[in-house]
Amino acid sequence: MTQILPAHSPQALKLARRLLREGEVVALPTDTVYGLGANAFERFAVRQIFQLKQRPPDKAIPIFIYQIDDLNLVARHVPNRAWPLLQKFWPGPLTVVLPKVAALPDDVTVGQDTVAVRIPDHPVSLELVIKFGRPLAVTSANLSGQPTPPTAQGVADQLGPALPLVLDGGPSPSSQPSTIIDLSTNPPRVLRPGRISIEVLKTFLPDLQ
Repeated sequence: MTQILPAHSPQALKLARRLLREGEVVALPTDTVYGLGANAFERFAVRQIFQLKQRPPDKAIPIFIYQIDDLNLVARHVPNRAWPLLQKFWPGPLTVVLPKVAALPDDVTVGQDTVAVRIPDHPVSLELVIKFGRPLAVTSANLSGQPTPPTAQGVADQLGPALPLVLDGGPSPSSQPSTIIDLSTNPPRVLRPGRISIEVLKTFLPDLQ
């Protein structure tokens, strides 16, 4: 049965950290929609996300990190033109795609040579990444193809008892996901429109496609 606990409770965060270390999946509030998080460097944990969501096996899972300095944990190269953009919009609803480090399991990136990564602008998401001590693989907390529930109870109801824990942070602040741009290509490309408009991003990347 799924536990739903207050996201700011020290006991709940302690339980979430323990579950993550055991290779389990935890639902957590973010600055966009509720997410499903697991240890990004544990293949079995990442596979649990795919199973819970009934996610297509060819869809990669983004990574949450705590600070820009942690990019080297998941990305092997960051183009110079990316830094002003990241300093402006991180933490926030911007996901960037970069060449991945070899240590990141193919289960996260579904065999691709790139990884999608962002820093969420949400205290619970950030605290969980800090307490866990490693980057988290995080994607929306919903069955694939279904809307993401805006509440913790809705997440538990949709995903069912195989999900051990939902950290309840109240209603989601937005129904829009993060904007995803691919910085591994030249010119950079928009892969998914989201909360940050393309017009705003083009002030930093004029050749954004």
